[in-house]
Order: sequence, then C-alpha cells, then structure tokens
Amino acid sequence: MLKPFKLLSAITVLALAPLLIPAASPQTGSTAKSSARSANETLVKAKAVYQRDCALCHGDSGDGKTDLGKDMQLTMADWTDPKSLANQTDQQLFSIIRNGKDKMPSEDPGRAKDDEVHALVAYIRSLAKDQAATPAAPAATPAPATASSGPGH
Repeated sequence: MLKPFKLLSAITVLALAPLLIPAASPQTGSTAKSSARSANETLVKAKAVYQRDCALCHGDSGDGKTDLGKDMQLTMADWTDPKSLANQTDQQLFSIIRNGKDKMPSEDPGRAKDDEVHALVAYIRSLAKDQAATPAAPAATPAPATASSGPGH
C-alpha cells in the first residue's frame, strides 16, 4: 500500500518541479546588465582613445571642423551626420584607422589594440546616433482655434 503512494508522490513532484524551480531569468537579467555595463565601459575607453588620438583633427564632437584641419587644408567628413559613414563598413573604417589614409596617420598597434580600434569604430558611429535623436527643425505650431458656431461648441 505504501509503494503506490510513494510512486504517486514522485510523479507529482516531477510534474510540479518546473513550476517550483525558479526560472533562469534573474541570471539572464544580471548577465544583460553586466553586458550593458561592459559595453558602456568599452565606449568610455574608446572615447578616451578618440580624445587622445583623433579629436585634434576630427573635433571633439566628430564634426571635422577644427583649426588644425583648416590650417592643413583638410576636408573631413562630419561624423555627426548619419549619412557621412553610411557607405563605409566597420572593416573599412577599422582599416583606415589602423593603416591611415592620405594625410591621416595610422593608429600604432602599440597605442591601441585591435579590440580598442573596433570599439573606436563603434564610438565614431555613435557620434551620428547622438545627433540623430535631436530634431532637425522645431515642430510646426498648431493653427489657432477658430471661433465656434454656437454656445458651448
């Protein structure tokens, strides 16, 4: 008589176990937070590399309007404009940063490792994203209300 009771209890526990065991989502949530924090730290480091090695010519904001650029008669893309990088892949940008282009010197591997240059590419792309959130023109103001035709309308 005791064996059927144990068997029924075991089956019930196995059936209800998925409901009683906490889901893995808290770990997933903390992992997502950790990944977001890590990505943010990576962009902060990339910004520091940008400020150290790029901003002198490309500008703090990435608009390419600097005194040095003017003095050297350089025409640089405005990276705050999303269209300026639209036709270049991340690999092309990486190659330009790593190898240089025209008067732009290369980024020495001793100053920035490959993963830092990849993060720098992401940071440069973020310069346009920051600007895209800002409206280009103020919203149109609504037309003034006209007088209604009768009382209470």
